[in-house]
Amino acid sequence: MEYDIQRCSRRCAATGRELAPGEPYYSVLVEQGGTLQRVDYSVEAWTGPPETAIGCWRGCLPASDRDRPQPPPNERLLQIFEELQDEPRRADFRYLLALLLVRRRLLRLEEQRRDTEGREILILYCPRRDATYHVPTVSLEPSRAEVLQAELGRLLAGLAQDTPPHARQGSTS
Repeated sequence: MEYDIQRCSRRCAATGRELAPGEPYYSVLVEQGGTLQRVDYSVEAWTGPPETAIGCWRGCLPASDRDRPQPPPNERLLQIFEELQDEPRRADFRYLLALLLVRRRLLRLEEQRRDTEGREILILYCPRRDATYHVPTVSLEPSRAEVLQAELGRLLAGLAQDTPPHARQGSTS
């Protein structure tokens, strides 16, 4: 299975207000009519994810196009994702990273199933590495989600800074 997740709409779904450059927002993925839909909310209108949410995250619109961070190298993100497989205490961060890798189309959701303990497991496939991964879904409290979001942001910013500018421009690695 492959999902096409839209970019931020730059408009609050609850109020209809256009989000301003530099403004934080929340996004949630829900299934509607057999397809994934991304819904964006201003911080003021955010009341938490609906029970039917597949995932949610907090983001911030770039202040301008030149402030937009350059994406880190995909291979390094996959390497970090694989390293986290052996760290059960980091399952929540690995799950969040898996969602990012699905969004970047580095991983593809093949199926969802329950393990013997009743936990929901995402079966993800990486065409680039011809590898299949089993990632338990994690339900995050809002405060924990914000901590992980900040940690992921620091990781992405650090990786992007470590990438030479010529490698960032149009990089598909």
